[in-house]
Amino acid sequence: MTIEPPVPGEPRRPFGPRDSGDAWVVAPTGERYWGRYGAAGLLAVDPERGVLLQHRVSWSHFGDTWALPGGARHEGESACDAALREAAEEAGVPDASIRPHVLSVLDLGYWSYTTLVGDVTVPFEPTISDPESRELAWVPVEEVARHPLHPGFEASWDRLRALVDVRPAVVVDAANVVGSVPDGWWRDRSGAARGLLSRVSALVQRGIPAPVLDLPEDTWFPRWSVVLEGQARAAGDVSGIDVVRAEASGDDAIVAETERLVSTGALVTVVTSDRALRERVTDAGAVVRGARWLLDLG
Repeated sequence: MTIEPPVPGEPRRPFGPRDSGDAWVVAPTGERYWGRYGAAGLLAVDPERGVLLQHRVSWSHFGDTWALPGGARHEGESACDAALREAAEEAGVPDASIRPHVLSVLDLGYWSYTTLVGDVTVPFEPTISDPESRELAWVPVEEVARHPLHPGFEASWDRLRALVDVRPAVVVDAANVVGSVPDGWWRDRSGAARGLLSRVSALVQRGIPAPVLDLPEDTWFPRWSVVLEGQARAAGDVSGIDVVRAEASGDDAIVAETERLVSTGALVTVVTSDRALRERVTDAGAVVRGARWLLDLG
């Protein structure tokens, strides 16, 4: 827990355990921003209840306004980890209930604020767990702007709201990607598939830079589907990845998965270098990238 210190003209308030990041950054023009290493907050989106907002206590910076649970980043802490930690400390948000969706960064050069937009995958009830909150509430998306908002949140709300409905997804033609690298994959097809799933799992965790997906903002966390066929189907499931095991034609399974995702409104990227398959998934509404696109992501 971090608690902002008193500022001139405001009443004193209690302090929590201090971290080196718990300090004000003063802009060249005199404005103050909380967090020596920047700050981060969580915009938790529940499909039934809306977004989770925090009603800030009167003595806090811009008190009596509504904003996101968040606070100063620790030294060396990622923005995603900071947002989840602060949300857990201030609102009792369980890490396992949130699936990262996109990171939106306001970078002023001398200070930054990162908003993690995350989908609620397991419903939970928020709890006031520190002195900075007067109230925590689920607010329907269309009603957020009716509340008196923290100026920083108010300035970013329209942009953040637009991101909520952008749903990128990536479908991987595993046989084509694995077969593009002559590393002896044919001797152990299931082992090669496990290696590919491990590579994709790392991308699930760290996300993909927005320009790579031709999307705005900073980093996206798309839904991943990896289609396995033949002996590769023996590879096990991996958390965070939809492993699709083709019962017959791998190409047919890829087209079917693409059509399923497109029907949900997802922006689908199919990773394959197969010319005939490229035409089929393009007709289904997907963007196509070659195998090298995925391999170059690391």
